[in-house]
Amino acid sequence: MFHKEGYKIILITLVIVIGSILIIDRFIDLTWLRFSLMIGMLILLLLILQFFRNPKRHTILDSHAAVSPVDGKVVVIEEVFEKEVFKDKRIQVSVFMSPINVHVTRYPIGGNVTYSKYHPGKFLVAWHPKSSEENERTTVVVENDNFGKILYRQIAGALAKRIVNYANIEDHVVQGSDSGFIKFGSRVDLYLPLDSDIKVELNQNVKGGETVIATKP
Repeated sequence: MFHKEGYKIILITLVIVIGSILIIDRFIDLTWLRFSLMIGMLILLLLILQFFRNPKRHTILDSHAAVSPVDGKVVVIEEVFEKEVFKDKRIQVSVFMSPINVHVTRYPIGGNVTYSKYHPGKFLVAWHPKSSEENERTTVVVENDNFGKILYRQIAGALAKRIVNYANIEDHVVQGSDSGFIKFGSRVDLYLPLDSDIKVELNQNVKGGETVIATKP
């Protein structure tokens, strides 16, 4: 199963790969070179297919828990001052995605979208300390009665040139459902209430829509 954001790129890549293989087969006489180039084109197609894969996730709906919005590795767990929306202290949990991770973004909690904004910006490497404030990014806040408000921020990286955000203000969203896509590597920051019980550790690999990041009583 592939994400809809990849349909056009997959189709274009497929046409290029098939066309290239036909040309290579017709005009390259050296057997080793012909097969090497063909294998290279097939590898390119496989890389594109794996990047846009959208595996089904089994989210256990829980209004007292926040699940990871993306696949990747936890690179930050710290108390910070969130200055865009809350303007107070929150617990930040950041998940870094490599190009081989699934890049679908999912809603960490169910509830109502109360804030959604796109920010143009730079393309610093995703682990750069200033990337969350200076890179191209989107900020979304979802609220429910049990967990309260949670902010998540999609951040473009050095390779990511497009962030897709489906969240609109006043949308009622389901925990774990598709909220966007980031093309070619980046990270997502979560900003949680200070009384959240964090359930992950630094360098832990997490799975979007399934791994519980934090709970609240």
